[in-house]
Amino acid sequence: MFIQTESTPNPATLKFLPGKPVLDSGTLDMPTRAAAAQSPLAERLFDIPNVGGVFYGSDFISVTKNDGDWQQMKPAILGAIMEHYMSGAPLVATGGEAGVADDDEFFDAKDSETVDIIKDLIETRVRPAVAGDGGDITFRGYKEGIVFLQMKGACSGCPSSTATLQHGIQNLLKHFVPEVVEVRPI
Repeated sequence: MFIQTESTPNPATLKFLPGKPVLDSGTLDMPTRAAAAQSPLAERLFDIPNVGGVFYGSDFISVTKNDGDWQQMKPAILGAIMEHYMSGAPLVATGGEAGVADDDEFFDAKDSETVDIIKDLIETRVRPAVAGDGGDITFRGYKEGIVFLQMKGACSGCPSSTATLQHGIQNLLKHFVPEVVEVRPI
């Protein structure tokens, strides 16, 4: 098994591509050891010193470090990923769920048509690009022209995330949805 490693715009996050599907659908963000309890691989990765977050996409695993040097951490991370895939164990424990529930979204019912357009743009234009960088961005809410997005994986805590939100995503949404005045992280 050959696992590719890619850097991301966030210097604290590396993207690992096992060459096999990671999640069938959605994403799974485990920013803490407690959240990692739903995945045997994530628990194992959190056992590696300085691992501060694990994120699963469709075909990649992003690992975020709190501290330390990638040169020292990478062999242990690669070993843990390889051993997990070789074992045949499930990525997510029974009862664990990938993806994000949409029940915590907020917006006024009168804005539902605008929200549908915003969600479609995020799904088709933003998320694929962000996944390429080892992260994910999901819609969380809309109120008075302000779009609230949640950043995960490599995007969370990335130094360039503010620029991505304000210059990339905000400009895209304003272009297609004139009602949008601002985009904010949640």
